[in-house]
Amino acid sequence: MPKSSANEMRAEYDFSKLRGGVRGKYYSKAKAGTNLVLIDPDLAKVFPNDESVNRALRLLLETASDATKTSHSTRKKAKKTPSPRPKRASHIPTSR
Repeated sequence: MPKSSANEMRAEYDFSKLRGGVRGKYYSKAKAGTNLVLIDPDLAKVFPNDESVNRALRLLLETASDATKTSHSTRKKAKKTPSPRPKRASHIPTSR
């Protein structure tokens, strides 16, 4: 019998005789525990591994959170201080 390469299946395998095999048995567990995201090649050069991507995303999240807090507190302060109102001209007729 000739040797087959590692990438080829032999004709002798009879999968109908396999017992207990379930297609996709661990699919839902694997899907639930995995969050794969494909990034563009130019970003993959800058972020070569998951650690660098996670660090960058956490920094971005922290920066965005700080910016949001700052803008909210600036708006609140602006609302608390009343703006000076111009004096109204009196519309009461004066008697002559």
